[in-house]
Amino acid sequence: MGRWEPDARARLLRAALDLFCEQGYENTSVAQIAERAGLTKSTYFRHFRDKREVLFGGQDELLELVGSGIAGAPESAGPLAAVEAALVAMAVTFTPERWEIGTRRLSVINRTDELRERDALKMAGFRHAMRDSLRQRGVSELDADVAAELGVLALRRGYARWLEDGGDFAEVARRALGEIQVAAAELKGAEQL
Repeated sequence: MGRWEPDARARLLRAALDLFCEQGYENTSVAQIAERAGLTKSTYFRHFRDKREVLFGGQDELLELVGSGIAGAPESAGPLAAVEAALVAMAVTFTPERWEIGTRRLSVINRTDELRERDALKMAGFRHAMRDSLRQRGVSELDADVAAELGVLALRRGYARWLEDGGDFAEVARRALGEIQVAAAELKGAEQL
């Protein structure tokens, strides 16, 4: 057991979710999570820096995918098409295993102020990564900011829909971004009346 065990992160996450659902986030310790997972507390801290991070693991990988997705978009792609490429690139991490625990994870996050704050920071990280990657493509500051905001909104809406229906996250995220673009155009049209 321990450091080199490939599924230690998954075991810790499942143990944490079980405990958070049974006794609440605030009433659960790292030691309890490690014990439930059949691992040591030091193993926990090799994988996560604190108790809340067990629910937010993998953010670095997602940020890299955002950057590479935008960078890999065709040169002719506009800001929203590049954001769509980032959402599609992220889809490789939206596995059946992630879907299985997603609803429980979101439920725990939504019940706890500290976790909602951490989730907001995670989304801010995605927004910054999208904006910075768009700026590197030569997109103006305002256009990059708007596209990144819409991208994060599409990510949130797509994730919620994916948790409800499953399926291919890339397609779900594309649809969410398309719906947001339609809504924005309709808002603009309504203001011109």
